[in-house]
Amino acid sequence: MNVKDQYERPIISLRLSLTNRCNLNCLYCHHDGMILTEDEMTSDEIYQILKIAKKIGIQKIRLSGGEPLLRRDIVEIVEKTASLNFKDISITTNGIGLKKYAKPLKDAGLNRLNISFDSLNPNTYEKITSKNLLHEAKEGILQAQKVGLFPVKINMVVMKDINEKEIMDMFEFSKENNLVLQLIELIKSDSCENDDFSIEHHYSLDNLEKDLENMADEVKTRKFMQDRKKFFIDGGEIEIVHPIDNTKFCQNCTRLRLTPEGKIKPCLLKNDNLVDIITPIREEKSEEELENIFLKGIYNRKPYFTD
Repeated sequence: MNVKDQYERPIISLRLSLTNRCNLNCLYCHHDGMILTEDEMTSDEIYQILKIAKKIGIQKIRLSGGEPLLRRDIVEIVEKTASLNFKDISITTNGIGLKKYAKPLKDAGLNRLNISFDSLNPNTYEKITSKNLLHEAKEGILQAQKVGLFPVKINMVVMKDINEKEIMDMFEFSKENNLVLQLIELIKSDSCENDDFSIEHHYSLDNLEKDLENMADEVKTRKFMQDRKKFFIDGGEIEIVHPIDNTKFCQNCTRLRLTPEGKIKPCLLKNDNLVDIITPIREEKSEEELENIFLKGIYNRKPYFTD
């Protein structure tokens, strides 16, 4: 069974925000549209939701936050997720907790990692994150690679007048440690509280993409990821992630989201069509009722950007 929304887009992946807590305070963070809450889903509640996701044909699970490694039960959550035999289980993290958790997470069934890491320069890192934790993040990244989590992807948000001159340093670091570098163009979001920041520090990656194309030994295009280009240069790999405010992104979107307080979020850029699934779970509704609620979240999906 593989469910499609009303626009014939298959739902392949589910991104679960496990918490809105974080040990960093990044300049560009828009909290993925999350509402501050202390009422996080339990691991058993998450497992119930994942069982429905598996039943309707979702293949990939991404665990995110906030910072998901702040959950004391993160290893248990990964174990329960892995028990359902999804095709892929990944975590997006800032890397600070990986020195402790990399091996337990791998042993629990985690397939791969995306690590938000915007600078190798201590001053720049502290400016971006408001914390002096560069050493801890770097140690965590190297530990993840050491225990064999692969691929480990570095997500670097590129910001004008902040870290745009550090791209090649990050590429050399990634190449030396067998990491994949994803360069992410700063975007605006309806849920962002500080749009002025994104306007002031937006840095177009268009010219860099042309330069990389000339430098690359090989270029691949990811057709089902908004035609993202991957550049293979001297044994290293760089992927460019452009803003998502376009029809191509919406046309190819196959992802559903879940907020920390247990609401299905059909669209990253909208907060007015969420579907509450945690309350029915706590009211012990039947599996059939819960599945219908989950499907309602899917049928609420509509492209944010249209021609």
